Amino acid sequence: MNRVSTLITAVVGLSERVGTALRWLSPTIARLTVGLVFFQSGWGKLHDLEKVTGYFTELGIPNPAFQARFASTAEFVCGGLLLLGLATRFAVVPLIVTMCVAIRTAQWENVDGIGSLVGLLEFSYIALLVWLGTDGPGALSLDRLIARLTQLRGLTAAAPVGAASGGLTPGAPSAGRWPWPTTTLTAPSRRRGHARSHRAP
Repeated sequence: MNRVSTLITAVVGLSERVGTALRWLSPTIARLTVGLVFFQSGWGKLHDLEKVTGYFTELGIPNPAFQARFASTAEFVCGGLLLLGLATRFAVVPLIVTMCVAIRTAQWENVDGIGSLVGLLEFSYIALLVWLGTDGPGALSLDRLIARLTQLRGLTAAAPVGAASGGLTPGAPSAGRWPWPTTTLTAPSRRRGHARSHRAP
């Protein structure tokens, strides 16, 4: 029984170490996959706006020309940002809105319950986008690189301040100095006692 429990503990520990080491992989794959899909989709729509406008007109979307250009631009720009891992938490918002509109206008007739709703490809994109928006783009992204550079600049800017003050906090005693005198009271008393000993007959 002890061997079984030891083996289970070892397997669980190994799986946790592997999962921790590969924590960067899942957001990277999700970000690159979704980003590439929207980047290509937006690029294609921007080069065929008349077709997109006509499709939006059939769906009954108000102001179809503007909506077609807006949706195509959002997919292209935000998809590119996801590929770079730049401003990820902001880039997912227009894409989530676009997918919600797509479900409500183009796919709503196919939805007859929660099962069919979550089975839509658009809903899968929404789930991935929400995850990227809450957990971030992962270690292999420009967002993480910018955050690290900003942190290093902050540490570099704070270092000269500590060096100029000698690494001491305000009000702290410097080397070789005490915050209060320790000999001003004892020295006179000793001298007086020494003088009295000489005056005594």
